Amino acid sequence: MTGINRTSDNHALEARLGLRLAGGLTAHAEGLPHEVSERLRFARERALARARETLAAPGAQVAVGVSAAGGLVLGSLAPWLQRAASVLPLLVLLGGLLVIEQWSMRERVRAAAEIDTLLLADALPPNAYSDPGFAEFLRSEPQPW
Repeated sequence: MTGINRTSDNHALEARLGLRLAGGLTAHAEGLPHEVSERLRFARERALARARETLAAPGAQVAVGVSAAGGLVLGSLAPWLQRAASVLPLLVLLGGLLVIEQWSMRERVRAAAEIDTLLLADALPPNAYSDPGFAEFLRSEPQPW
């Protein structure tokens, strides 16, 4: 199935769903009190008027929102703003990676400095650590005295 067929199938499904919802709402609206139905009619008229104004306004900007699939909808924003919005996540990701790399390097330097401090403050001379006999002594089990 091609993308065009999927799109037309989706539009047909949406239209059918819309008609079913409208029919259900109309059927249940008959039992509503007059005050509630008038408030709904007034709200519907205001929403339609606002939609007409938005569509009729020259250079109207569509607000950024979230689509039903969970994706970001940029609508008819300025092209430079669309490009900036598409590059922004990449810049944030790169900045985060740089911060993580700097933090990791700082932790490695601190660990090495701590080991050096312990070695220099110890009673053993640094040459003892390179002696094979001393390394074997460290690997062996401690003897109870």
